[in-house]
Amino acid sequence: MHQAHTEAYAATRADAWEVVKAYVGLTKPRIIELLLVTTIPAMFLASGGLPSLGLVLVTFIGGTASAASANVFNSVLDADIDQHMRRTRRRPMPRHLVEPRAAYAFAVALGLVSLLLLGFGANWLSAGLSLLAILYYVFVYTLWLKRRTPQNIVWGGVAGCFPPLIGWTAVTGSVAWPPLILFAIVFFWTPPHTWALGLRYREDYARVDVPMLPVVADAVTVTRQMLLYSVLTVLTSMVLWPVAGTGWLYPLVAGLCGGWLLVEAVALQRRARAGLRDAALNPMRLFHWSNSYLAIVFIAAAIDPLIF
Repeated sequence: MHQAHTEAYAATRADAWEVVKAYVGLTKPRIIELLLVTTIPAMFLASGGLPSLGLVLVTFIGGTASAASANVFNSVLDADIDQHMRRTRRRPMPRHLVEPRAAYAFAVALGLVSLLLLGFGANWLSAGLSLLAILYYVFVYTLWLKRRTPQNIVWGGVAGCFPPLIGWTAVTGSVAWPPLILFAIVFFWTPPHTWALGLRYREDYARVDVPMLPVVADAVTVTRQMLLYSVLTVLTSMVLWPVAGTGWLYPLVAGLCGGWLLVEAVALQRRARAGLRDAALNPMRLFHWSNSYLAIVFIAAAIDPLIF
């Protein structure tokens, strides 16, 4: 009897853990990590040093809840295409691990937590920007742009640009030029980052009729656009130096990392011009470096005011 009870308890715990993992999976934690990398450094830059630890925690948790809410909505709304793509078919919704109604309730709850936490813990401007980011990601990107235009990620990616604004306004209560430049860095960075993934999984997007640029254009055209946006990313990153009045650390790091980003973008275009495709094209090399680039540049922006 005792053994049967123990086994039943263990099975219940295992089932509960699977449910928790499914709900966490709906939030797309790896995307949230990248968004928070652009939020916290903006707070350091805004405060000119160390911001209040309590405010950082409130903004961290509120920003996490905001991004998680948007991602859960996206997970439910894109379940029909996710189940047919190799990259996404193991997500919770295609595997029917969470009921849509429960997922929607979870998304709304996360959004409310974000709104109230940022509103009362920081200020209502940050809370309003958080809500706007959720609404933009759900209604503009997911429901409108994603399945209709090759420019989906260019304009839909605006939602991912809000975290620096939220971080800055949480400290200052107002918008200024430095966070707008940080916003623009993420805006120009998003297309080459996402199109690199689109080149790798082009057949997946084509299968579900999502008109990502790599689906509707040849690799040479796509990599040319990626190089253009990479150049704009690097140039915009350097504008932060005089506008925010940083010391020498930020421009040094942004210049070196930006130079390497351009090297990778040029190399990718050369491989495309040489006729290389699929695994030989190796777009994931730029994808992975672009992740590192954004994190390093924003961390440099956070550390710089601590030194100078």
